[in-house]
Amino acid sequence: MTRSIVAVWSAGLALTVLATLSTTIGCQATHVGDPCTPESEYDKSFLGFSQTEVSVESKSFQCETRLCLVDHFQGRVSCPYGQTIDGGANGPPPVTACVTPATNIPVDGKDSNGVTVDSTKLALVLPQCLDRTAANAVYCSCRCANANGQTNDGANYCKCPDGFSCTQLVPSIGATDQGLTGAYCVKSSEQYMPGVCTSAASTLCQASEANCGSAQGVVAKP
Repeated sequence: MTRSIVAVWSAGLALTVLATLSTTIGCQATHVGDPCTPESEYDKSFLGFSQTEVSVESKSFQCETRLCLVDHFQGRVSCPYGQTIDGGANGPPPVTACVTPATNIPVDGKDSNGVTVDSTKLALVLPQCLDRTAANAVYCSCRCANANGQTNDGANYCKCPDGFSCTQLVPSIGATDQGLTGAYCVKSSEQYMPGVCTSAASTLCQASEANCGSAQGVVAKP
């Protein structure tokens, strides 16, 4: 089975490459902006992304560009309203808790051995931020420049289509970790603004308000 290559950059300026990069990433600008669900979400122990991080998933079979970008996004794409620390729904019936895409396995925060992955969060999945829902922050993209803003190093780069800007997202941490570092095509109207999304309910998706579309038993308001 071919595994995706994932790089994560956090506010602490740390880059983690979770698989060995064996080939240079190449992609076309077409289909940039198409929706995608990161492979992490098919794991029931995965409790969601952090808005302080950027995740780059290479070899994504969901994207024509072969790259799924998670740009400062909170929670799970497949669970906009999140769930409670004990894995319960964030609202009364018919609101439901989080499940994995396609297989509908409850997200319980436990690995294959039944061990809780995060002793603090347990099964908590935070709701998505209203200003950075999955539609605005998780989509197919492509690498448009290296960490120095150049495209003349022999690697494959794309030209961002209209409505997208070539934005530096993943800084370099060494000569051996250059394959996923650099700039990516980002929606021009959705640049990340720190501090906008907080723990205040007014900044988050709320099942009671149905303000993030139809999902988890919630029906969007007309």
